[in-house]
Amino acid sequence: MYLLKTEACFDSAHFLSGYEGKCANIHGHRWKIVAEVSSDTLHASGQLRGMIVDFSQLKKDVRAIADSFDHGLIYERGTLKPETVTALRSENFKLIKVDFRPTAENLASHFYDLLSSLGYVVHSVAVYETPENCAVYTQD
Repeated sequence: MYLLKTEACFDSAHFLSGYEGKCANIHGHRWKIVAEVSSDTLHASGQLRGMIVDFSQLKKDVRAIADSFDHGLIYERGTLKPETVTALRSENFKLIKVDFRPTAENLASHFYDLLSSLGYVVHSVAVYETPENCAVYTQD
């Protein structure tokens, strides 16, 4: 099996609603996405001969995902009061509403699904909250 791996970073805040500990408060991370795509074969002809995918396109797509989350507040739908959302939007804060608790585990799964929807055969996605701690999602 062939694997290609690329990564991109972004800075964002989040909080874990219902969590009993420091992570219940808004805090930020320098997140890192590490995406691996795979194939048992390589393209046999054409511009992509000898490749799984165009590396530059893969890097661009992972970077676009990271950029869409960069410098925002990631929050789970229904965990902020409507008045809070209105106040933050009136201050032009970037709010990123997701349908899941924004843990590293759930973000890894979400990014996996986003890359899969772009047509990649995704092997795994790791999401680092810190340089030492990451969650990995794979369907194997």
